[in-house]
Amino acid sequence: MTTAFYSDERCFWHGGGNYAFTLPVAGLIQPTFAGLPENPETKRRLRNLIEVTGLTRHLVMRGAEAATKDDLLRVHPESYLSAFKAMSDAGGGELGLRTPFGAGGYEIAALSAGLATAAVQAVLRGEVRNAYALSRPPGHHCTADFPNGFCLLNNIAIAIRAVQAEGLARRVAVIDWDVHHGNGTEAIFYDDPDVLTISLHQDRNYPMDTGGIEATGTGAGLGFNLNLPLPPGAGHVSYLRAMERVVLPALDRFRPEAIIVGCGFDAAAVDPLGRMLCTAGTFRDLTRLVMRAADRLCDGRLVLVHEGGYSEVYVPFCGHAVLEELSGAPVSAPDPLAATLAKRQPDARFDAFVAGWIDEAATALGL
Repeated sequence: MTTAFYSDERCFWHGGGNYAFTLPVAGLIQPTFAGLPENPETKRRLRNLIEVTGLTRHLVMRGAEAATKDDLLRVHPESYLSAFKAMSDAGGGELGLRTPFGAGGYEIAALSAGLATAAVQAVLRGEVRNAYALSRPPGHHCTADFPNGFCLLNNIAIAIRAVQAEGLARRVAVIDWDVHHGNGTEAIFYDDPDVLTISLHQDRNYPMDTGGIEATGTGAGLGFNLNLPLPPGAGHVSYLRAMERVVLPALDRFRPEAIIVGCGFDAAAVDPLGRMLCTAGTFRDLTRLVMRAADRLCDGRLVLVHEGGYSEVYVPFCGHAVLEELSGAPVSAPDPLAATLAKRQPDARFDAFVAGWIDEAATALGL
């Protein structure tokens, strides 16, 4: 059994519409970016790094077809998809909040969702043990009918509904460790008892009005949405504490048939859109813990879907660490900031303060 890696160069050509300097941005003119943190380089450099180190030789490198209209309609209403497609065909623009896109944005977003869907399908069909989807644009801020925060389609939700429709799985757990609250994924599954959504995020970063611990679902879904907002400055120790004290017990209680991670790397210490102090080693250790949970609960069925992360230099090393752990490959890319970031981790008093907050949250959540 192996680890699959899903990517497509066309996803790196997703553009920021009027935010790009190169005009016209369409066809074979590759977009350039000015001032947008969500740009292709963090993802492209990750793919390049795994090629340069030779890690690709230990992965099953795959592409995928775009998600179909039927796939999209299981999550997003026709009215939104039609508006998105029309604006995309007309050269791009902006829908919702902070979601600029250029010509062909609809097709690229559907391809991004297709990568996530194919990754989850492959794992649940037993073709590979686990998988990583380098999806772009990201998805976790997009609700059913409102694109938000660079997210135009909800990749993970589309993948989950696809495999549920195929009968490959019913109960799925989503762990979102992006530094921003996964408000879109939360909203889509808020009343669904078959999908457990857990978000670890910086408190009141983005969106500022969602992600509170009190939001635990509604109706039949009550108790199946968990938020753990962490204070700015939380680092390696706090994230592992959050995983061990909240996430793993919640998984044990839910007993999923598959686990999907919304894998953002913007909780890293040098990210321009976050104020956390995680390192590549943090993401490696988080991956190790969730792999053990998957082995224990669902025969190792685990998929990581790329979300945010905006440091062009550091995201590739965080991603490489995760893929090393997923695959067990004897290939490494030493963290160039390891020594520096080790000196900048929170002191023991702050770690103890955050641990107390995590413990209180776990008790409030019944864990």
